[in-house]
Amino acid sequence: MKNIALTLASLWLALAHAPQAMAQASCSSDGTPRPVAVFERFISADCESCWGDAAAPAPSAKAGAVVLDWIVPGKAGDDAPLSAAASTDALPRLQTLGRKPPISTDVYVTQVGLAARGRLRVAHGVAFNDYVGTGIAFTPSPAAPQRTATATPLAFYLLLVEAIPAGTDGTVVPRYIVRNQFEGAWPLAQRPARSKGKPWAWMETRSMRIPDGAQADRLHLVGWVQDASGSIVAAAQSVCR
Repeated sequence: MKNIALTLASLWLALAHAPQAMAQASCSSDGTPRPVAVFERFISADCESCWGDAAAPAPSAKAGAVVLDWIVPGKAGDDAPLSAAASTDALPRLQTLGRKPPISTDVYVTQVGLAARGRLRVAHGVAFNDYVGTGIAFTPSPAAPQRTATATPLAFYLLLVEAIPAGTDGTVVPRYIVRNQFEGAWPLAQRPARSKGKPWAWMETRSMRIPDGAQADRLHLVGWVQDASGSIVAAAQSVCR
């Protein structure tokens, strides 16, 4: 298992320095519109009718938001109708947002800051033995606040998301199930080394497990960076071309 993770991380690092290879071997946020909001739907695993609700809350097509569906573990545990897709990551996410686990569906929308704080990039490779190599990188804008010794780290979130087309798997609307999550922080008081002639950027690579039941060809990444106040300063999602 550890060897698989190291292999995927090594492949990511190699591709990160070879743009042409990256274009052929992975999916990324390159050239995609920057999201202006993160639209999160929290669905109780106990509520089967919520999954098939034709009136499920959704942003307008012009909203420029990324949509996430969190299946929250229910009171029925493994016997809940949606337990197979439930994510334990949903509970700490709700806690972070100051929300309680829903009985049916709850929605939370976070706007992405309009100020040019930097550029976020996410990318992933092909699935291999139930794992996929992923990466997230943030390049601050030259106009962004300068680092200080007491600066609060930037938190980053990287989510592996499965897109479920409308009319399949019991849903009449498109769904975007969060299948896995990786989070961390970048210290503003420190800046990583950079190659000559290239802007410096924080970067993390990680192999992420594809849970049982998820279809690898439906997966993409959603990532964002937020400051100490919880405000999202940059967001991105990958597209496979």
